Amino acid sequence: MTERHGLDVDARLDGFIMREALPGTGIEPEAFWRGFSGLIRELAPQNRALLEKRDRLQAQIDAWWKAHPDASIAAQKDFLTEIGYLLPEGTDFKIETAGIDPEIATIAGPQLVVPITNARYALNAANARWGSLYDCLYGTDVMGLPLAAGGYDRGRGARVVARTRVFLDEAFPIEGASHADVRRYAVKDGALLVDDLPLQQPEKFVGYRGNPKAPDSVLLRNNRLHVELVFDRAHPIGSRDQALLADVVIESAVSAIMDCEDSVACVDAEDKVLAYRNWLGLMKGDLATEVAKGDKTFTRRLNPDRTFTRPDGGAPLSLKGRALLLVRNVGHLMTTPAIRDAQGNEIPEGLMDAMITTLIALHDLRKSGDGSADAPRNSTAGSVYVVKPKMHGPEEVAFADATFTEVERILGLPQYTVKLGVMDEERRTSVNLKECIRAARHRIAFINTGFLDRTGDEIHTSMEAGPFSRKDFIKRKGWITAYENLNVDIGLECGLSGKAQIGKGMWAAPDLMAAMLEQKIEHPKAGANCAWVPSPTAATLHALHYHKIDVFAVQAKLAAGGRRAHVDAVLDVPVASFRKWSEAQILREVENNAQGILGYVVRWIDQGIGCSKVPDINNVGLMEDRATLRISSQHIANWLHHGVCTPDQVMAVMQRMAAVVDRQNAGDPHYRPMAPDFALSAAFQAACDLVFKGRTQPNGYTEPLLHAARLRVKSGN
Repeated sequence: MTERHGLDVDARLDGFIMREALPGTGIEPEAFWRGFSGLIRELAPQNRALLEKRDRLQAQIDAWWKAHPDASIAAQKDFLTEIGYLLPEGTDFKIETAGIDPEIATIAGPQLVVPITNARYALNAANARWGSLYDCLYGTDVMGLPLAAGGYDRGRGARVVARTRVFLDEAFPIEGASHADVRRYAVKDGALLVDDLPLQQPEKFVGYRGNPKAPDSVLLRNNRLHVELVFDRAHPIGSRDQALLADVVIESAVSAIMDCEDSVACVDAEDKVLAYRNWLGLMKGDLATEVAKGDKTFTRRLNPDRTFTRPDGGAPLSLKGRALLLVRNVGHLMTTPAIRDAQGNEIPEGLMDAMITTLIALHDLRKSGDGSADAPRNSTAGSVYVVKPKMHGPEEVAFADATFTEVERILGLPQYTVKLGVMDEERRTSVNLKECIRAARHRIAFINTGFLDRTGDEIHTSMEAGPFSRKDFIKRKGWITAYENLNVDIGLECGLSGKAQIGKGMWAAPDLMAAMLEQKIEHPKAGANCAWVPSPTAATLHALHYHKIDVFAVQAKLAAGGRRAHVDAVLDVPVASFRKWSEAQILREVENNAQGILGYVVRWIDQGIGCSKVPDINNVGLMEDRATLRISSQHIANWLHHGVCTPDQVMAVMQRMAAVVDRQNAGDPHYRPMAPDFALSAAFQAACDLVFKGRTQPNGYTEPLLHAARLRVKSGN
């Protein structure tokens, strides 16, 4: 450990900050450490006090449900108001966030979330701003049967081309013709002519490359998203196309969240340095990684911007080649052994994230952004975007706001340089959302909903209210629709449209793209100007929905209609009204939960993998992170607490499903089987702790148990 102004800093983290993060920022090391130490001294006690308040409120809620098992919603509201959980809603207001990039404010589109500890994933996400529609259709189940092994399937390729031209006809219709029939695209007198016919909406043509009489590509724009038609007579596809159309490249992941939280397994300084170093590479623009595909290797780097000639031949049109990057810090709960205070206590990890991720973002803010060698910038508006998860109510949001004000002061940044994303995933935030937004009204750039964490908190908060419905039935209850609608309604009331993102949650099945295309259009229809996707391929396909739906028109219509949901509906706890489940139904539900828990935990604990595609009980691969773990462990804990199942039954299921998970991972050379020596498997024991100790975990969070187990594995104990 290295002493820095009363802080004991792990040597690995200290070396990274001194030799990599600080140089080039203009911040002197002495000023940085003095300020950081003062921030911890001032804010760490406030952080602890907020967590203690969570515990007090939960204890009061538990006792109240025990005393009032059949209480009405009105009685619940009175009680929650009395204890200060449910706060009065203040007067109307509009957010005052300034300096927002268009990707946040005025462009609706897909959003990727990736673990920052994996450089390849991070680069893939950043570069997913543009994607080949041909490739994404051809390689997924959107075209029906799975892609057969072997060479190029011309029949499948022809269907891809036909489907793509249907999309072009819908988004960019030609006056009197179809894209399926045309033979020539050309630019004349600033207009795009397709077989000498104009587009029905000529203004959708915004640029081109090459010779205007026979351009190499044509750039179109619809609903503020761009589409590039690429022509190449030498290309295998273009050479067989009557118009020489070789590909259709569409603007896809408009923004991407680099995650330091639920999708990573960062438990010590070594892990945190890996996360921070990748964020630094993204902010400096020099992150690179070696990628192997088959017998070839290549270096992956950030994509450059894309440049086109404007229709009138004026100054070149430059479009960003990368998604706008946000960084998700951890919440208020966890502490980190990477730094200890003067009393030897671990400091709050969220405060460390706030200080260091913002420091690193200075490398982007210090760029000139004028097209010189140090450009391009991530934020052309000169902002830093931090997503803050797992906050409980306005007081905790206000604390995050004050934290970043102090960070800005220390780093010499104007106040409100850091923009804040507030994740609406805790019950106390949902029922006080307007006041949460008010608490960060100068910073707010993002709100969203997330079924998994929100349901996990719902179960834990109302643990004593009774046994919850099966998970599939929880989704069908009225409270979830009210929660989703109220988030959008309040966001629009508070003026987020045109200034901030209103987001929806993840599509978890990366292999089921046909189902995603069918279902995820509901997110833009609901007024969400961003929604999470699990891969660059999914981003490109989901972008099609934003061409069909003008989200800002939807938002305007919703705002004019007023609120569709109210707090009363959100407080309707989804306990089971029908509880006469058969033994088979109970067993199936516990098995399904146990399968997901074990499949995720075994990789987290043994290999430090925080996000992975985990086969479910039906062998459908689902992208899972700690949010999935939270809902599944809390659900079993709830059923155990209310006697729906017994500890012996659950343990038998856990052991049986561990063997199933072992078989599913048989092809992984790094995998450590859990069965049959369950007592020797740290992963199995951690999974069991999450279930059997789930009721006593703070707000049902999984981090304390996971971190403790992973640290033991890393230390060899």
